[in-house]
Amino acid sequence: MENLVWIFVSALLINNFVLAYFLGLCSFFGVTTKIDTAIRLGAANTFVMIITALSVYALNKWVLVYAPYLQMICFIVVIASAVQFVEMVIKKLSPALFKALGIYLPLITTNCAILAIALFATNKGYGLVEGLVYAIGAGLGITLAYVLLAGIREESRLTYIPKLIQGTAINMIIAGILSMAFMGFAGLFSSH
Repeated sequence: MENLVWIFVSALLINNFVLAYFLGLCSFFGVTTKIDTAIRLGAANTFVMIITALSVYALNKWVLVYAPYLQMICFIVVIASAVQFVEMVIKKLSPALFKALGIYLPLITTNCAILAIALFATNKGYGLVEGLVYAIGAGLGITLAYVLLAGIREESRLTYIPKLIQGTAINMIIAGILSMAFMGFAGLFSSH
């Protein structure tokens, strides 16, 4: 149980995919203009990560032991299929959200954080439960990063920002400060 808590907290805070590994930055900067949109894209990422973790476990247990050279191709097919499924569901259930996410929804397919969950879980030798906990923690960590940046960006519209650093520059500065703040979580479990 302690190991599962460590895996979850590590993926959520200490080794946050966006703020520690700098994975999935295109959607991090592209979709975080509103908190509502950031939460929904984070939920979509988390769902795809969970599906990916389940599929990777099954592939590693029953397919890739006989054909390890197919690992990358199998992972990409699983991720693309999961994203297509999520895209169809969101388009059917919430056309407004589908329109708000725009190009960033299909870009989950090429989000390196999704492929990283498959590769990291495989390399760490996680079983089914550990992989699921890792995927949930990583997905919630990405959502947390999206929401934090979206909240700061919404508030920064109300303040004066010098013209020199408006736009991408201030977003990069905010992301850097958030990343340094998350480095403080590294001492949470000093025994690991």
